[in-house]
Amino acid sequence: TPRCICLTASLNLLASILRAAFIFSTFSVFCFFSSLAFSCCIATILFATGKQWYQRRVRGGKNVHTDDLQAVLNRAYDVGMQKIIVTAGCENDIIDALSFVKEDERLFCTVGVHPTRCDEFDKSANPESHLKKLETFIENNRSKVVALGELGLDYDRTQFCSIETQKKYFELQLQLAERTGLPLFLHSRNCADDFVEIFKRNQNKIKGGVVHSFTGSIEEAKIYLDLGLYIGINGCSLKTEENLAAMASIPSDRLMIETDAPWCGIKDTHAGSQFIETKWEVKKKERWVEGATVKDRCEPCHITQVLEVMAAVRKEDPNELATQMFTNTMKLFFPSDPL
Repeated sequence: TPRCICLTASLNLLASILRAAFIFSTFSVFCFFSSLAFSCCIATILFATGKQWYQRRVRGGKNVHTDDLQAVLNRAYDVGMQKIIVTAGCENDIIDALSFVKEDERLFCTVGVHPTRCDEFDKSANPESHLKKLETFIENNRSKVVALGELGLDYDRTQFCSIETQKKYFELQLQLAERTGLPLFLHSRNCADDFVEIFKRNQNKIKGGVVHSFTGSIEEAKIYLDLGLYIGINGCSLKTEENLAAMASIPSDRLMIETDAPWCGIKDTHAGSQFIETKWEVKKKERWVEGATVKDRCEPCHITQVLEVMAAVRKEDPNELATQMFTNTMKLFFPSDPL
């Protein structure tokens, strides 16, 4: 089948790199092929939304297609996924994520509040108590929680939370970095000055992090690099020629790779799409058949495509780039695991 041919081509392309790798996304994941692995820092989407999104597409009160979350996981594992990091963005996400990741030793998660939902601190009536609740989630699930996040600032969507509210609770959550020692899974949109100011004020509390789903300029990338952060790349990072140039400017030892599935797939209109080699059978959601992927729905397995674009634009060997990003990811999120 086309899918088998594509997977075989992918294995031949990436032949033998290490033993495991990862990704982030509302459905985060890292990857490993039997004799090869490529790493990824998979970005975030709301876990509750994300899980339902994979399981069913509801239209007019009816399912558009049958639940296929397990098929999505299987495709991820088929291309070599070894660890999956499910990133949360609010208390309900955290509860769902922790329940989900306990089902499989390959699944992990983050704990934190997304900038567009940080008003849940105010709604709790006691922000300090709510922060303590987040800390309790972490301490009770140390083997499964690998990062704080998704947290940060988003000035493109202030209709959900005001700038002042975002700043207040971004800084409040950074207390957990000091108290737990966990790295940060960061969100930053159109907010560089305030982001840098808050980060620098709390830098002595922080033990590293990644700015995920980077879509900024070369200059903005340098700002994050100067803070000692890694930068996560997914399909949304590869839309324009300017995006590609910014991605190519980042040193490989500071790069991570992600999908942000089910969002941020690489579309035909994206500048990076010309470099994609690996493809899967795709169907519109209304015409979905078992074994196919869904049109415009990104999956963890699509990490392969992100790697192909990155390597081609950077003119680097995909094996070597994947190995470096795997090392970066392990160092940040799984520092006690052997490489």
